[in-house]
Order: sequence, then C-alpha cells, then structure tokens
Amino acid sequence: QVQLVESGGGSVQPGGSLRLSCTTAGRLFRIYDGAWYRQAPGKQRELVATITSVGITNYADPMKGRFTISRDDAKNTVNLQMNNLQPDDTAVYYCNANLNPRAPKTYWGQGTQVTVSS
Repeated sequence: QVQLVESGGGSVQPGGSLRLSCTTAGRLFRIYDGAWYRQAPGKQRELVATITSVGITNYADPMKGRFTISRDDAKNTVNLQMNNLQPDDTAVYYCNANLNPRAPKTYWGQGTQVTVSS
C-alpha cells in the first residue's frame, strides 16, 4: 500500500520558520506532481502550493513570498519552506502527490501539525 510520509511540523512563534518534507514510505514510488494543502480547525482544506514533475511551481495568494515549495528528486522528496509564519498559518499540513504520470490518482499523507503562537 502506498503511503506518503510528512515530517517537519511543530510549534513556532510568529515570524518563525519551518520546513516540511514529504516522501513515500520506503521510497518505493517516485513522486511526480506534488502539492501541499492545509486544514485549520473548523475550516475546509485549502491548497498551499503545487510543484510539477519538472519543477514548475504555483502558490495560493496568501503564501506568495513567504512559502517556497521545492523538490529533491535524488531524495524523492517534496518540501515546503515556510517563513514569517503567522497565527493564521496554524493548521494541519498535508502532502498530496501523483506517483504515476499515466494515471490521475493522487495520494495523501497523514498530515503534520503546524502551530504558530506566542
């Protein structure tokens, strides 16, 4: 069974930074298109950023200039660098990835908690 594994969540003060990482369990499947979503308490899951298999990126407007999505194909990871974090960024962050370019199915990670508070 395919499993995406996220890491890097935690608690920071406003203005702080965190880096999230996502890979496949056992690195048995290559990540092609990848994305990060987040879900705050009482809110719907929302898109944070996407990256294609060739590195083309896209961001939701609130994250532009603060968040950077990247990929390391040698390590089979999709990463999210988050700077100048604010309390509104508090959420569970989920990795989403396509593992087969010939099929549209994507997979979700279990989520990692990011908490921003003073």
